Amino acid sequence: MRVAIIGQQPFGKAVLEALLGRGDDVAGVFCAPEGAGSRPDALRAAAEALGLNVIQLPSLRGDAAHVAIRDLDVDLAVMAYVLQFAPQSLLEVPRHGTIQYHPSLLPKHRGPSSINWPIIKGETYTGLTIFRPTDGLDEGPIILQKVVDITPEDTVGTLYFNRLFPLGVDALVEAADLVFSGRHRERSQDENEATYEGWCRDESARIDWNHHGDLIYNLIRGCDPSPGAWTRLEGEKLYFFDAKKTLTRRFADVVGQPGEVLGFDEERALVAVRGGVLEIARVRIGSDPKGGAATVLRSIGVTAGTVMDS
Repeated sequence: MRVAIIGQQPFGKAVLEALLGRGDDVAGVFCAPEGAGSRPDALRAAAEALGLNVIQLPSLRGDAAHVAIRDLDVDLAVMAYVLQFAPQSLLEVPRHGTIQYHPSLLPKHRGPSSINWPIIKGETYTGLTIFRPTDGLDEGPIILQKVVDITPEDTVGTLYFNRLFPLGVDALVEAADLVFSGRHRERSQDENEATYEGWCRDESARIDWNHHGDLIYNLIRGCDPSPGAWTRLEGEKLYFFDAKKTLTRRFADVVGQPGEVLGFDEERALVAVRGGVLEIARVRIGSDPKGGAATVLRSIGVTAGTVMDS
């Protein structure tokens, strides 16, 4: 199979390696240009090291992108972690069109932060979708889907790197075979079931200590490692990571007021929430590096009885 890859980051690199590893001919690799001072893109660096044809364009909308993919003369294009908008006219150029990976069970959780929001919302499963991209955001026909459980301890990091990443690479290869051989089936997305969430950014990640401990715990998990759930402490932004929860069964067992530091257990900070206690292993103040919660908080004078701002 002669393919073009459109993508970036370690996920795009893993897809490249999977296709090459089984003998496919990767005719070209489209990567977004890196910004000044940014890290080298993993896919671009891997493709160049292998001597592959790397195409970096500031936009995929113009004639240059259409000419480039037409000249590659590929059977299929594979989109693996793409942040540039790719118009449908470009994606229809390969003989068998284009397939794309999205880390949710479309039409649920369309949008760029589709791993964060299911965790934040307390959902118990999610998944991935391989679909035909169109000009609508994550709206194209579905080729295949895989369901993935969300455990009570999962964070964005564990869910993605332990399951959605490796399963997504395998699913793209599986879908590519189905499409190339003509054995695939496509079904339209049910717009009545569609949901969309935008980027999970800093403004969405602020902790409200008036909420129940379950909601706060899910917010911390759903923002770990990025963007980080945060609160204010004496005017500084304090970000929480690696949380555990212990919820009480009886109202009489509740201790402290919401947002109050109850004490420290080795490196963990114990923080009261409605319905129980959160154990926080790591924190970050502002843009500082992350550190052990007890060490960092004690260094700024936090003691038992300190209360976070709502």
